[in-house]
Amino acid sequence: MYKKDRAEKLKNNIRYLIKSCGETRLSLCNASGLTRTTIYNILEGRVVNVQESTVRKISDFFGVSYKEIESIDFEEKEVVESSVSLYGNMNPAAVPVIKESQLIKNLDKRIGELVVSHPLTYYFGTACNLIGVLLENKVGGMNDVGDLLIVKKGGWSREGEKLVYDKIINRFFVVGEPCFDSDVVVVIGEVVEERFNG
Repeated sequence: MYKKDRAEKLKNNIRYLIKSCGETRLSLCNASGLTRTTIYNILEGRVVNVQESTVRKISDFFGVSYKEIESIDFEEKEVVESSVSLYGNMNPAAVPVIKESQLIKNLDKRIGELVVSHPLTYYFGTACNLIGVLLENKVGGMNDVGDLLIVKKGGWSREGEKLVYDKIINRFFVVGEPCFDSDVVVVIGEVVEERFNG
C-alpha cells in the first residue's frame, strides 16, 4: 500500500508540475534523458515501484526535492502556502549563474549539477529549470556586459523574449519571434528577468 501511495503522489505531482511549469511530457523526456515509455508508464499508473534514479531525474528537471515529489501533494501544498499570507509564502529559488562563454558547454547539465558547480543568485517567483546567464558581450541594444539574464532553460512559449545562440557567428541574441534556422540557432530559453549591471 505504501509503494502504491508513493507512486500515486509521484504521478499526480508530475502531472501538476508539467501543467504549472508550462512543460510537456516530451520536454520532460528530452531534458531529463528518460524515455517516453518510462514517463507514460508512470503517468498511466502502470508502475508501482519507480527506480530512485528515475525519480531523481524527474525531480532535478523540475527543481524540486527528490523526497518530497513522492511524499507531498505539491498542488495542495501550493494552495495552502499561498493562502497563508497575502503575498504567498514562497522561498526564493536558487539559480546557478553561468558566464556567457561557459554556457553552451554546460547547457546539457541538470540544474542540480549546475547549482553545485557555479555561483548562485536567487529568483523570487514561481520558478523551475532556471539559469542565470552573466553577459560578457553586449547583446542587442538592451543588454550590456555584466548584465544578468534569468532564463527558463529550454522554455519556448509564444510570448516573451528568448535567449538564443547563433552557432555560425558564435554570438547570443535576445529575440521575440521564432523566425530562424534551427540548424544554426540554439534556443537557450525564455528570459524571465533582466538584471542590469550598475
